Parts: sequence; C-alpha cells; structure tokens
Amino acid sequence: MTDSASERRPAGELESSVLTALWAAGQPQSAAQVRAALPQPLARTTVATLLIRLYEKGVVGRRPGGRGFLYFPVEDSHGLTARRMHRELDQDADRSTVLARFVEGLSVTDEAELRRLLEENGR
Repeated sequence: MTDSASERRPAGELESSVLTALWAAGQPQSAAQVRAALPQPLARTTVATLLIRLYEKGVVGRRPGGRGFLYFPVEDSHGLTARRMHRELDQDADRSTVLARFVEGLSVTDEAELRRLLEENGR
C-alpha cells in the first residue's frame, strides 16, 4: 500500500494490466490466474475488485468456473480504444467541434486513412 497520493498508480494502470493479462491468455481466466500473470504483485482482493469493476463497466465478461468466475475480455484492445473514443465524444454536447479538433490534430497519413475508411463504409 502506498503512503501518499503521489505514490499511487495512475488511474486505469491496474485495469490495463489486468486486460493485458486477459488478452495474452487467450482464454477465460480465474482471478488467481490473472493475478499470477500480472507483472506487479497485487493482493488477491485487489485483483478480484479490478475484475468486478471491469465486468460492471462491460469491458470483460464472466462465466461460472471452479469456485468463482472465469473472466474474458469482450473486445480486443482496438475495440476498447474505439469505445473510449466514443465515450469521450458522447460527453461533449458540441460533437462537431470535438470532431473538428480531432481531425485538426491528425497527421496527413492518419487523415488519409480516416478518409479511406469513411469511403469504404459508404459515409
């Protein structure tokens, strides 16, 4: 446990570690299996809490297995990034300005890829 707020891990770092472990496993994992795969030592209850929070957010699914649940990611890392982008966009009432600022910040290569994807999807 850390002694001060300055020593705390950044928000989401532990959740990202748990998701990385689940993606690497390639099959549903128990909390104990996830804990064993993490690069940093965490308490059993911390890992269980992280998995429950991810489940409540809809980022991981679970099914009964053994004496508890087996957890699995519901989408790959790219899908999760897209979900976060949508969530951020939905939090601002002025979607047009947000999208304009996003496009302004794109590299020429990313802008060309976005145009290609929009055309490919008939938009």
